[in-house]
Amino acid sequence: MSAARSMRAWWGRLAGREQVLVVLMALVLAAAAIWFAGLAPALRTLRTAPAQIEALDAQWQSMQALAAQARAFKARAPLSRDDALRELELSVRQRLGSSGQVNAAGDRVTVVIKGAAPQVMAQWLSQARLKARVVATQANLTRGSAGWDGTLVFSLPPAP
Repeated sequence: MSAARSMRAWWGRLAGREQVLVVLMALVLAAAAIWFAGLAPALRTLRTAPAQIEALDAQWQSMQALAAQARAFKARAPLSRDDALRELELSVRQRLGSSGQVNAAGDRVTVVIKGAAPQVMAQWLSQARLKARVVATQANLTRGSAGWDGTLVFSLPPAP
């Protein structure tokens, strides 16, 4: 009670113009607090929401496409070891040409690369994954002045 009494006494000692200024200052501070704590973040969210929604929608569509691709891969009949090796050799001849050499030993295939362009390598790896259904299990590549050099090791499906 003492604090409330002292506040009333202080208020009573202020002139009318000072009381108006104190009330205006309190209103300005309250308005600023409401703006910075409540309205500004909400308005910022409203401004950025469409771009975020668009980005999330694009990401969702990409994930749906990858899921469809995974379902399609899963539904395909498995390749035999010989068919996978034949498809891998064909992809090396088509995409890498003289830049690639295939060496098969058992269920592992080593592809030696010499001076393959990065774009050609990307296309070849994609084709090898899709057609031969192999994935590299080991890679030892270096970037040279003429392109990529090194070896890639693939695992083939087991022979029946």
